[in-house]
Amino acid sequence: MLGEKHDLIHEFPEHRERIHELKVHNHHFSRLFDEYHELEHRIRRIENDVEPTTDEYLETLKKKRLLLKDQLYGMLSV
Repeated sequence: MLGEKHDLIHEFPEHRERIHELKVHNHHFSRLFDEYHELEHRIRRIENDVEPTTDEYLETLKKKRLLLKDQLYGMLSV
């Protein structure tokens, strides 16, 4: 949905401390977190018509974001 925030703190507020801990101490999590954040920023730019693209490409980015979110959540849940 347009305008919705999908950053990890909004997605998983109950894991705020764990997110911080993993960002600081787990290189793999930190890299995935940064990739997720950059992708989220790009999707928001496209949705706000700042960065034009095709609907198909936007859907591809959203699927990639979902995959990253699933991977990050898996690491948060351990």
